[in-house]
Amino acid sequence: MTTQVESHIHYNHSYMVTEEYMQQEEDWDRDLLLDPAWEKQQRKTFTAWCNSHLRKAGTQIENIEEDFRNGLKLMLLLEVISGERLPKPDKGKMRFHKIANVNKALDFIASKGVKLVSIGAEEIVDGNLKMTLGMIWTIILRFAIQDISVEETSAKEGLLLWCQRKTAPYRNVNVQNFHISWKDGLALCALIHRHRPDLIDYAKLRKDDPIGNLNTAFEVAEKYLDIPKMLDAEDIVNTPKPDEKAIMTYVSCFYHAFAGAEQAETAANRICKVLAVNQENEKLMEEYEKLASELLEWIRRTIPWLENRVAEKSMSAMQRKLEDFRDYRRVHKPPRVQEKCQLEINFNTLQTKLRLSNRPAFMPSEGKMVSDIANAWKGLEQAEKGYEEWLLTEIRRLERLEHLAEKFKQKATLHESWTRGKEEMLSQRDYESASLMEVRALMRKHEAFESDLAAHQDRVEQIAAIAQELNELDYHDAASVNSRCQAICDQWDTLGTLTQKRRDALERVEKLLETIDQLYLEFAKRAAPFNNWMDGATEDLQDMFIVHSIEEIQSLITAHEQFKATLPEADKERVATLGIQSEIQKIAQTYGIKLSGVNPYTNLSHLDIANKWDTVKQLVPQRDQTLQEELARQQANERLRRQFAAQANVLGPWIQTKMEEIGHISVDISGSLEDQMNHLKQHEQNIINYKANIDKLEGDHQLIQEALVFDNKHTSYTMEHIRVGWEQLLTTIARTINEVENQILTRDAKGISQEQMNEFRASFNHFDRKRNGMMDPDDFRACLISMGYDLGEVEFARIMTLVDPNNTGVVTFQAFIDFMTRETAETDTAEQVVASFKILASDKNYITVEELRRELPPEQAEYCISRMTKYTGADAVAGALDYVSFSSALYGESDL
Repeated sequence: MTTQVESHIHYNHSYMVTEEYMQQEEDWDRDLLLDPAWEKQQRKTFTAWCNSHLRKAGTQIENIEEDFRNGLKLMLLLEVISGERLPKPDKGKMRFHKIANVNKALDFIASKGVKLVSIGAEEIVDGNLKMTLGMIWTIILRFAIQDISVEETSAKEGLLLWCQRKTAPYRNVNVQNFHISWKDGLALCALIHRHRPDLIDYAKLRKDDPIGNLNTAFEVAEKYLDIPKMLDAEDIVNTPKPDEKAIMTYVSCFYHAFAGAEQAETAANRICKVLAVNQENEKLMEEYEKLASELLEWIRRTIPWLENRVAEKSMSAMQRKLEDFRDYRRVHKPPRVQEKCQLEINFNTLQTKLRLSNRPAFMPSEGKMVSDIANAWKGLEQAEKGYEEWLLTEIRRLERLEHLAEKFKQKATLHESWTRGKEEMLSQRDYESASLMEVRALMRKHEAFESDLAAHQDRVEQIAAIAQELNELDYHDAASVNSRCQAICDQWDTLGTLTQKRRDALERVEKLLETIDQLYLEFAKRAAPFNNWMDGATEDLQDMFIVHSIEEIQSLITAHEQFKATLPEADKERVATLGIQSEIQKIAQTYGIKLSGVNPYTNLSHLDIANKWDTVKQLVPQRDQTLQEELARQQANERLRRQFAAQANVLGPWIQTKMEEIGHISVDISGSLEDQMNHLKQHEQNIINYKANIDKLEGDHQLIQEALVFDNKHTSYTMEHIRVGWEQLLTTIARTINEVENQILTRDAKGISQEQMNEFRASFNHFDRKRNGMMDPDDFRACLISMGYDLGEVEFARIMTLVDPNNTGVVTFQAFIDFMTRETAETDTAEQVVASFKILASDKNYITVEELRRELPPEQAEYCISRMTKYTGADAVAGALDYVSFSSALYGESDL
């Protein structure tokens, strides 16, 4: 409850009131309490005022003279409105408990400079309404009105002056007192409107509706300003003179709501500051309690450990106890010493802060006072001192026995560590599968072990002597010492026996392996060269060969026959080499030696020799067969070469001869173009008839390719040469015939005589320097100049666009003829064709379908109709066709 009360904002009580003023107010109050109407108003107003503060603590009162009788809610009310803590109330329900609580409240009021006149605790406890109302009014004056001051006036005058200033601008409002000036409710509405014009529409209020005005003010204040309803509109209106105390109490709430904003902020800041100090103090208290609890708990756990005096049997266990104690002194205790010191510092700091902030001194929980901690710490140090003395005494007692036992363990451990695995090592039969070098190494290793064994004899004797001494001194663990000592002695005897047995076995195996080693060396010396011979023979027999003639394959067959002649001698060497390995196996089986299977002098084995010999024997007949098959293939290839060469040597020259004959005909100017055409047709037929020879040669070439024959010394012609020549021959005869045909068409169309044509041919042939039927631009320019043309660059460029429209860079004879005939003969033009159509159309700009069909043959008429576009001129009629655009299109020109 205390925390909740202190968390609310309270008013700033910074103003004092004089004793005379308080005396005057009290005398005036007592007279007013005699009026029953005023008493009713005060009861309601004071109850609402008290509840407006008590609700901050989560409670309220119903009956003002009854609910304050036990003094509890009265004390709570004072704590809420003052923001201060009152003395702890008495919890009993007896009359004297109630009187004590009321007196605590009255004493608190008096401590604030308020003189209580004729108000005693007994009257409040007895439920005296007048005294109770008087006390509440005194509280209201002190905590709600006393701090109101305007221009150094008293509280009542200051509140009245504040109300007058705030309501001065409003019509029908004239505040002169705290009774009848408020009866019509306009003054309250004006106060609200002055500060919150959004809450009340003052222009709509009427002076003749006092109850409505008052209720409006009450409702708005309660809903938006958090000012509870403390008055009844009917009581105020129906009372000639409303109770001044009730009005003042209610109006003071408006003052605090509107004029006290700055005070509220100051109060909030003060509360925050107070709370911050209080929170910090509480945090220090909690930290103290926590640290004290932890430290006391640690001391409680540690003291029994320090008081434990049960001795350990071994020195190591006691050493651990001592080490634990040292850890306690070095690691565990120093932080606790620091905590104890910090705890005392925190306690002193907290008490100082509480004293400076007017707070009661901090009283730790029971058993957690600084003195309690100091006493517990003293007990800890006493237990600690006794524990350390006991540890040192016990350690000195065990030191001598532990030293002997440790010495025994150390020597026994060293000996056991040294002997570990020695029996298994001496029992090994590793020499049975070892090589000679490995056996010799094992022998040297065994000799080193024998020396080491002799050196350890002294340690075994020391172990036995220490065990004897421990028995004499009655060591607590003597049984285990004796058992361990006996095991060491028994093992020592066993090691001596095994050592001698191993030496005998190693010496016997070494002599046998020396003999085998000599045989291995001999095997390696003979096997290496024989193996190399077989590797070379295998490589040769498997060697892939590529031959292109019968001579090359005959040479390989001769070399193979020579190799087969060496095989009997090689077989003798194989038998001798493998015999050495058989002898080695016989020795190993006789004496039970496990051979490693690896010859130290070579990686070759008898199996390698046998397998490779078998491979050679298998490859010899395979090589015979392969060579004979290749001989047959080369003989067949030779027949194909000769067959192809015989035909190619005839076809090649024939094609060349025909090319030359066609070239002579194309440039011949002795006869007419018809004669040239006849000659060319005859040559064309001859060429066609000769095609069968080409096809036969293609068949022979296909056989050669399938046989993978790529050379032929019997001819210089390849199939590709024949194909290219044949294709050129066909192209040349076809092109030449076409050129002659075009020359005939040109001659007939232009009316050129044979003599002119011959002259054109002679000129072209003269400047055709490459004799390929084409002139380059420079030769063409020279030809034109020779014929009398005066050529500039622009004119020559125009002529080139005519003779070489595709910009190929050459001028053919046909293009030359076309140009020469265009220059020397008359031809129809697009204008002449248009004029002809105009005649057929009876001088109209268009022509009809009927006219075309009437004037032209059917085929030509339908041709024109299908290609002419619709005429769209101003004089167009249905079915009119455009002969002008048609004529232009015939000559590739734009519309005329």
